[in-house]
Amino acid sequence: MSVMQRTIAAPVSFKGKGLHTGVEATITFMPAPENTGYVFVRTDLDGQPQIKALAEFVTDTSRGTTLEVNGAKISTIEHALAAVYGLEIDNVFIEVSGPEVPIMKGNSIEFVEGLQAAGFVEQKAEREYFEIKENIGHIDKDKNAEYLATADENYSLTVLVDYNSKVLTNQYASLYKISDFASEIAKARTFVFLHELEFLIANNLVKGGDLDNAIVIVDKELSSESLAKLKKFFNKEHVDIAPEQGILNNLELHFANEPARHKLLDVVGDLALVGYPIKARIFARRPGHKSNVEFAQKIRKIAKKQMSGVSAPDVNLNAEPLYDINQIKAKLPHRYPFLLVDKIMQMDEMSIVGVKNVTGNEAFFQGHFPSEPVMPGVLIIEAMAQTGGILVLSFVPDPENYSTYFLKIENVKFKKKVVPGDTLVFKCILVTPVRRGIAQMKAQAFVGDVMVTEAELMAQIAKN
Repeated sequence: MSVMQRTIAAPVSFKGKGLHTGVEATITFMPAPENTGYVFVRTDLDGQPQIKALAEFVTDTSRGTTLEVNGAKISTIEHALAAVYGLEIDNVFIEVSGPEVPIMKGNSIEFVEGLQAAGFVEQKAEREYFEIKENIGHIDKDKNAEYLATADENYSLTVLVDYNSKVLTNQYASLYKISDFASEIAKARTFVFLHELEFLIANNLVKGGDLDNAIVIVDKELSSESLAKLKKFFNKEHVDIAPEQGILNNLELHFANEPARHKLLDVVGDLALVGYPIKARIFARRPGHKSNVEFAQKIRKIAKKQMSGVSAPDVNLNAEPLYDINQIKAKLPHRYPFLLVDKIMQMDEMSIVGVKNVTGNEAFFQGHFPSEPVMPGVLIIEAMAQTGGILVLSFVPDPENYSTYFLKIENVKFKKKVVPGDTLVFKCILVTPVRRGIAQMKAQAFVGDVMVTEAELMAQIAKN
């Protein structure tokens, strides 16, 4: 059953300070058209620049996740993105009147409740999921973090945290279905170790911090001097330690494993930068914003290829070919120096995969160009056409008596140079079945996983 995209029914706004900048800002979630995705809008800057929430636009992950496009930045975006993703909202403009998303209560719950109150509107376009087909792993050695995404019919996550701390022992949290995000994850607050907090305060890096929006874990002895500094910073008369939990001000935890759940919240927010709703089982050990974003970038790279339908053929170049060069000569009239297909690896009724090994001995490299050999684009198109020609000639009983002739070439794109040493893999797909001797096909050429050329070809099969 198709699932339709959705946006919110009405705008919803919040006001608060940024955790790190201390700048007060208003954040407004606005309805957006189909296929918009998540887009931040800096309403305080000239022209109200838009910043798409995509992994390639992340510029900083040191104290939260920051996006930047053409000089316009927005930071600490993860809790807002977790809210919209956790509520399965597909399209929304997120207007912010400052450089940082307000920290609110250090979680996503206020955003979630406000968006739920606004309601949702089903849209006409279908939601397109990125379904993971093969395991995707990532290891960040610098942070000792590990990730794995495996195939699943739903989106679920398990997070493990390990800080080698006597106060915060090993914890894990799981979200088995995204529809439970609001009740199981959204209230989990951000946390910080006391030694980290003291560094942030000393360097003026947590101007919007408050004991109400963060769990402070006391991992060191709290001297009277340190206590006095904390009272002054937080403007509170009483700053105490909950002895059983090792946190400041006897703060009541929402969950026994609240730190692990908050890390899961951050993973949801950062992986929203993939740009597609995901169907996968995600495992993360010791996640953090830097590692989350690197994992999101890796997934997005794969997702873009898969969702666009542009992916290199899955072919073993060392396997026995379907047709070798002599069998190709029996089907095509082309000969040196114009036979540009070395072997055929796959073929069915509607598609074919061919290979061309590009060597420095090609005749055309003598003049194109002597000091910088580059395979001419027109010859790449010719090679794709020859590959497709083998496919279409398979529809006649005596292919040696027929030839194929170009009628039309459209939408040609050359994306990367092809040079000596490259192995070109061609994929040609019939757009429609061959009728009255006319073949229309979509042709693509790859070097490794990179598409170097694409075109739409029309040819006529004619008897010699």
